[in-house]
Amino acid sequence: MSIPHDGLSDDEIKKILEEYKIIAVVGMSKDPLKPGHYVPKFLIKHGYKVIPVNPTVDEVLGLKSYPSLIDVPEDVEVVDVFRRPEYTPEVAEEAVKKKAKVLWLQEGIYNPQAVQIAKLGGLTVVWNRCMMKEHNRLIGSKPYTTLRKL
Repeated sequence: MSIPHDGLSDDEIKKILEEYKIIAVVGMSKDPLKPGHYVPKFLIKHGYKVIPVNPTVDEVLGLKSYPSLIDVPEDVEVVDVFRRPEYTPEVAEEAVKKKAKVLWLQEGIYNPQAVQIAKLGGLTVVWNRCMMKEHNRLIGSKPYTTLRKL
């Protein structure tokens, strides 16, 4: 299946990255080799507040992990998703309930139902993009190749 473009311009993506700093990472991982670990670590190093959401871990990178988005006790601006596409509609529903501003489906992740749920709930939806790569490309920071050494 080919993934359609999300239709967002570079300016729109850059605005999201500059404006919203509180990110719930759904599917955040303890495995340093997985993008669900090193992308949030990168975001933390670049001034974002990251809130892990993963029912299988109590903490990641010294941060308390919550079993679901609904369990996060504070406001969330961006919901960054590292889950398989079939699990994203439920995450989209929770993002709407949390009144997040953006649902961001990481690189390789797309589900039309999740996109529709989030858009109907008033969220901007980004899909098939990596927050770290977009940050590097549009804002500039350390090259991708050095990230695993962080």
